[in-house]
Amino acid sequence: MMSDVSTALGVRLYPDLVEQGGLASALAATAARNQLDVGRLSVPEGARARYTQAEMACDRGAVHVRLGSDARYFMINLAGDGRVVAHGDACDLLPVAQVADAWRGGAPLEELAARFAFLTVKGN
Repeated sequence: MMSDVSTALGVRLYPDLVEQGGLASALAATAARNQLDVGRLSVPEGARARYTQAEMACDRGAVHVRLGSDARYFMINLAGDGRVVAHGDACDLLPVAQVADAWRGGAPLEELAARFAFLTVKGN
């Protein structure tokens, strides 16, 4: 019988996340391995969401990460002042952790977009 985490994530696309207990756990481990500060990660309520989504809040706003369902990728949204200010998709967790670390560290949006080609800054 499959576990809740393997059912929610899909072993085929995210075997590493299944092994680590979900997206938030894997993101925290990636950050720790690479000496990045992503702050305290939280997960939304709900059987599937607690494995497939992760959120990090700081004074500047929030970072929301979700999993792709048809292919392996990580969707990231940066939110400030109650609206999404940048978004993108990455195929690996390391750049997602790097974006969260830089966002927490106060990097300007333009710098983030220049450093991470997958990130698009929304117009004002």
